[in-house]
Amino acid sequence: MGRPVVSPMTIPDETLRALVLEALASNRDAAALDLRVGVLNAVVHLGGEAPSAGLRDRAETIAAAIAGVRGVVNRIEAPGAPSPSRTIHIPLAEQEGEEP
Repeated sequence: MGRPVVSPMTIPDETLRALVLEALASNRDAAALDLRVGVLNAVVHLGGEAPSAGLRDRAETIAAAIAGVRGVVNRIEAPGAPSPSRTIHIPLAEQEGEEP
């Protein structure tokens, strides 16, 4: 059972950004990171630096878990992590009416 399918037009980008910031702040490890968070068309853009690839991935996982988020662009720099890219992670199965 996956996340509920939510139309990106249902939740405004500003609200999604606030939800992502709140979720990151509520996680002890992620709260210590100095991240930039932006949302455009329900796609979260993360930037900044993390001390490890694990924390970089954790921030992405937290952002992606928010209902209404269509995808995450992770440009957080971290030792051992792949170079921040323009790859957008959007599950294709989450089109309206389909379950992931």
